[in-house]
Amino acid sequence: MAAQANRKLRWGIISTADIGLKKVIPGIQRSPHSEVVAIGSRDLKRAQGAATKLGIPKAYGSYDELLADPNVEAIYNPLPNHMHVPLTLQATRAGKHVLCEKPIAITAAEAEHLRQCPKDRIVMEAFMVRFHPQWLRAREVIRSGEIGELKSVNVIFSYYNDDPNNVRNQADIGGGGILDIGCYPIVGARFLFGSEPKRVVSVIERDPTFRTDRLAGALVDFGGGRHLNFTCSTQMVPFQTVQALGTKGRVEILIPFNAPQGEATTILIDSGKALDRSSARRETIAPCDQYTEEAEAFALAVLEGKSLPYGIEDAIQNMRILDALFRSDVEGGWIAL
Repeated sequence: MAAQANRKLRWGIISTADIGLKKVIPGIQRSPHSEVVAIGSRDLKRAQGAATKLGIPKAYGSYDELLADPNVEAIYNPLPNHMHVPLTLQATRAGKHVLCEKPIAITAAEAEHLRQCPKDRIVMEAFMVRFHPQWLRAREVIRSGEIGELKSVNVIFSYYNDDPNNVRNQADIGGGGILDIGCYPIVGARFLFGSEPKRVVSVIERDPTFRTDRLAGALVDFGGGRHLNFTCSTQMVPFQTVQALGTKGRVEILIPFNAPQGEATTILIDSGKALDRSSARRETIAPCDQYTEEAEAFALAVLEGKSLPYGIEDAIQNMRILDALFRSDVEGGWIAL
């Protein structure tokens, strides 16, 4: 079906979470086929303040009020991890489509409840990197055969946060590094390999006070001699890199996850002839906003029926792999998927 001329998807935002206010809402507002028409919070004054700052017409003092607004067609859900599934279910049952922040749940079993969502509602986990042109270009180079056969994806993703009041450091509501950022190496490797892993093994160190995983390392076997090797941490120097290594070359994404909004990015394509990287070809990716790209793809899926490859089953699969990482650390060995 074709969208009406100038038709825009009307978004409502659940909560005044920082990621929404600082990154995702501005990104949605730049999407040609999107408009943010309402925001809801359990604190009306916070909702009103956010609405005024971001130019959002309506503010609600409860999530129920927002979901009852017939003008709202789609919801962006950036609530703490333990609230992702309940509010996504509630939103879809209220007739809304849902873009839900990652991770979609705390466990795969919880994520499976999303199969109860009405089948005519679109639900997508918000892995914005899959829509950034730098990731699309990296995958294109890999598929072209320029770097030979892709054998290893190596990822580091870390930041430092020891604030006890931050939701990322609260174990009971889904805090910790694997759920917060370890999910990115998993989804990134699935994206670049174009296949699913066979087994995982991990080692995890936990904060003695928070009980959250603050340092994790994992090896994820994709079969056929291909693997993902990654480190993620919530208490190390901020750093991130993605290296995709093949039999003839490699692709490096310099700022893979927190790509600066509205700015150009760079990937390196290297034959390996010089170990100091001087043999690498730099490709500049035109300025873009990965949150805008994500919102636009979502909006067109709703308005025009364009296919989205990432739905509930994709999100459940990613959670299964994360579950296996935790289980591997406990059992001390490989976990088959």
